[in-house]
Amino acid sequence: MERVSILGLPVDRVDMAGAVARVCELISENRTCQVVTLNSEIAMTAQEDSRLAEVIFESDLVVPDGAGIVWASRVLGVSLPERVAGFDLMQELLACAACHGWPVFFLGAEPGVAQEAAECVKRRLPELIVAGTHHGFFSDEEEAAIIDGINSAEARLVFVGMGAPRQDFWIAANKTRIKEAICIGVGGSFNVLAGKVKRAPDWMGRCGLEWLFRLICQPSRFVRMLALPRFVIRVLREKLA
Repeated sequence: MERVSILGLPVDRVDMAGAVARVCELISENRTCQVVTLNSEIAMTAQEDSRLAEVIFESDLVVPDGAGIVWASRVLGVSLPERVAGFDLMQELLACAACHGWPVFFLGAEPGVAQEAAECVKRRLPELIVAGTHHGFFSDEEEAAIIDGINSAEARLVFVGMGAPRQDFWIAANKTRIKEAICIGVGGSFNVLAGKVKRAPDWMGRCGLEWLFRLICQPSRFVRMLALPRFVIRVLREKLA
């Protein structure tokens, strides 16, 4: 896969179809892999956290999840084809899983949410094999049982919705314990699938204003959103340099 550099971080030059094809290819290789959905906020965190930067570098696929990443690629002259939103990638992969008979596991969110999300998806994709679900608030003692459940059910896709960077650290730390599965961090996607949180209208997503919709719906995200102007400034500085 061709990779470009955004603020020193690797991003694969893929569109949605290419990202789905790459995940399908990784599944056929019968090994455990990590997919990172990179947005501006994660990119800024990685500027200050070398551990997160290392996780991103070592991932098997890094998709441009945020509109800011695509914008930065154009400013820096390494244009990415389009935004590959983590939620949309998850939807595409769930359809592939239903078609190919790949068991999927939902891990994350508050108690009950992952189960509700799985049930909602099953109503839309009856052929989907749900290998299991578990909330994201578990102890170290429970973790081993969760991983055993993932392995015993032979899950091929593990969607981890713990929020970044926790989900990315968790996948990286447990890749060697999970057997032949593609692990993808999907943030708050389970809440959307379960109907707990609304997603931004399509037109806002196309205009790169999904962050504004989230801020309106969840004002508590204000401090986290301060990473966005910092990201813009950092990109412009790199361009000038």
